[in-house]
Amino acid sequence: MGDRDHGYTKWGKDWVRFAESLRQTRPDPQLPSARRAVREGKVRITFDDRTVRAVVHRGRGTSVVTIEVAPMSPGATAEISRRLGGGRPLLTDDLYRALADAGHSPAPALAGVACSCAAATPRCVHELAAYYDMARRIDDDPRIALDVQGFLRASAGGGRAPAEATTQRWIALDSLYPAAYFTAVD
Repeated sequence: MGDRDHGYTKWGKDWVRFAESLRQTRPDPQLPSARRAVREGKVRITFDDRTVRAVVHRGRGTSVVTIEVAPMSPGATAEISRRLGGGRPLLTDDLYRALADAGHSPAPALAGVACSCAAATPRCVHELAAYYDMARRIDDDPRIALDVQGFLRASAGGGRAPAEATTQRWIALDSLYPAAYFTAVD
């Protein structure tokens, strides 16, 4: 299997499994290229509702991968909502295991995948890079794993903002204006 840059949580590992299937009997030579594209920042992902769109720059070309994620089952949605309670839940590996043990795996299922490249293989390097980048993002914020399956929409019954409009865990230091951020008290 691959390196630990992607899929080091149970939540992210589900997306690594799309790239590194357990049914695969021999090494896939495209996997290192896909991981390298993610490490070098050549994958840009946005998602809205249950559609993941990845723009992958590789060499001189750019390809667009569209991944449709199947909706989470109503039983899994209800069980996850019950276990999360309220507030700002922590999606830990222990919670993942508890959900799976209760028969409500939070693992996503894919409804469809398409890439704009001309590759004649069933899985192209762009698709694999999209899986790895999703794993990296989900490792950083496991709520994305539920959100991309429509969990928030199903549990709250409402709409939400696209992923690029949601808050991030970090802020670039050069984006802060020190005079407005820090104040001196007389």
